[in-house]
Amino acid sequence: MTRPLDIDKFEQLRISGELPSPRGVALAIIKLTAQHDVSLTELGRVVSGDPAFVGRLIKAANGLIAMNRRSVSSANEALMILGLPAVRTMALGFSLLSNYRSGMCRSFDYNRFWSYSLALAVAMQVVTQRTRIAAADEMFSLGLLTRVGELALATVYAEDYSKVIDRAGRDPQVDLQALEHDVFAMTHTELGMAMLRDWGLPPIFVEVAGQFERVDADVVARGGRLQRLALQLALARALADMCLGPAKKRSGLLHVVFGKALEAEVEQADVLVDCDRIISQWLDWGKLLQLDMPERFSVNDLVSEAPTTWPEEVTVEVPAPARPVLGAAEPGRAPASQDALRALIVDAEVGERGKAVDVARALGLETVEAGDANQGLEKALDVLPNLVVIATATPADLEFIRSMRRIRVGRSIYVLAIAPQAEVDMLLSAFDAGADDVTAAPFSKRLLGARLRSGIRVVGLQRELKQEREELRRFAAELAVTNRRLKEAAVTDFLTGFKNRRYADERLDQAWIASMRDGSPLSCMVVDFDGLKSINDGYGHAVGDAALKVAAEALKAQLRRQEIICRVGGDEFMLICPNTTVDDALICAERLRRAVAARRLSVRSAELELSVSIGVATRDSHVRDAEALIRLADEGAYAAKEQGRNRVVAMQRRKT
Repeated sequence: MTRPLDIDKFEQLRISGELPSPRGVALAIIKLTAQHDVSLTELGRVVSGDPAFVGRLIKAANGLIAMNRRSVSSANEALMILGLPAVRTMALGFSLLSNYRSGMCRSFDYNRFWSYSLALAVAMQVVTQRTRIAAADEMFSLGLLTRVGELALATVYAEDYSKVIDRAGRDPQVDLQALEHDVFAMTHTELGMAMLRDWGLPPIFVEVAGQFERVDADVVARGGRLQRLALQLALARALADMCLGPAKKRSGLLHVVFGKALEAEVEQADVLVDCDRIISQWLDWGKLLQLDMPERFSVNDLVSEAPTTWPEEVTVEVPAPARPVLGAAEPGRAPASQDALRALIVDAEVGERGKAVDVARALGLETVEAGDANQGLEKALDVLPNLVVIATATPADLEFIRSMRRIRVGRSIYVLAIAPQAEVDMLLSAFDAGADDVTAAPFSKRLLGARLRSGIRVVGLQRELKQEREELRRFAAELAVTNRRLKEAAVTDFLTGFKNRRYADERLDQAWIASMRDGSPLSCMVVDFDGLKSINDGYGHAVGDAALKVAAEALKAQLRRQEIICRVGGDEFMLICPNTTVDDALICAERLRRAVAARRLSVRSAELELSVSIGVATRDSHVRDAEALIRLADEGAYAAKEQGRNRVVAMQRRKT
């Protein structure tokens, strides 16, 4: 059961600026689509500023249209098909992919993370086109962003999260989310849901993302659209596992896909038809986004290798928490060296390019060559060089420089442009375009070497500055975790692990305000543990504490998603129940009472029976404020004790 991340924790991270966030044109798109009166023409002008994003939008739109329709070929057509919500979310997802395709977390496999997220996105889109329970383009975006919490932890806490991944990888019994909470005072699921909520995704999509690792009992019980979306995400996850699984295991993973399809009420025949489409689109997306992808394969091959019998009936259960697909690096695969500097040499003239390559290599630089500006931009995005040398600058090369400066990863690349000495305007234009240094041709190797040594010094200073910033960021992140732990400890009861009275009062006030604003029901329970003083007097305080812990575990096991339980006294607990009427609260209270009464505590030769007395109250016209609500619930608990204990009383029901 995933609880919402404390708003203060998230605000601290968001204000720090370290969370993964959209940049450049994507940020402009997100701000523009937030306006109610934005036109497609205006949006099209902004989108056209990023040719790569235009290509991705067109591909996404073509993935949605029927097979017999003409393919989309322009940005405006794509915008009309996708609509503003999908364009906004796709801009966010693709911006994150472009800017966070690598990072400092050594044990987090960024390529696998994005390959898996793409597989989820395509699977969600294709399956939704069958089920029609949501817009397929929005489901693509949801699949792409579902696991963003893992990326966020790898970005904000690179070194510590690497250790967490390593430990989880060594011991399959380790509960990853429990380990994350111990280290960071939050889990990747909680953080991811907070980020999606902050980015404005619909609440139901945020809640579905929280079900990525398992569909819990509360969602199954509630049924409806949330359950269907969560089961569809589970099917998409099985499809993604099959896509990225080892070739020898894919046929067995296909068996799992069929089981999840039955749970999601998707016909097996439809899954077979759609599998090849999902695989093909996923591989095409990976190629477009320059990810390392596996060889193309067909589902027909998997069917021939798979078991001859498929599950005929699947019961929706709450499985044990599944381990997420961590971006763990492959065994034996060393991280790329960060010491060697790379230089990209761009020139159509082989001879001039060769001279520049010789000089760069003599200075110990690794070299990559490109024959023109278009090839140079592709190479720059692929290898991320530290320096770029344009041996013969042309107008196309100036546009290449401008394009690099528009993206985050291109701003730190040192650019040296060489132009004919007679073309002074070209030399000045190169500076205007964003070149760091400009020199005239023809050049001598000695002069070029001196210029490159100057560039190497600048790159070295940039690295030192980046390292210092990283140390400061790491210190700030560690301090933030420490502060969160201290705050968590200040509002947590050490015996039961429940929040304490201070936290209960704050949350009840918040729930009261929300209930008054929305007109939604709000109930509260006071749960008194029966006979604690007798247990302490007869068996000692250690046994009394053990009895309280057993009762607390019984209560916790029966909680619904929206309920908050706190220990507010020695033998007293409080439950806050938003969106709950008095009738529903009475049913819930009776379930809690029975759960505790079913527990026993063995002490020496005796077996202690446990019970609780519960008072229930709900907000109505006679209850003036949150304090009065607690007081009314407390009166109910007192009345329950007076009537013989081990019972539930609502004073409002006694008055009617």
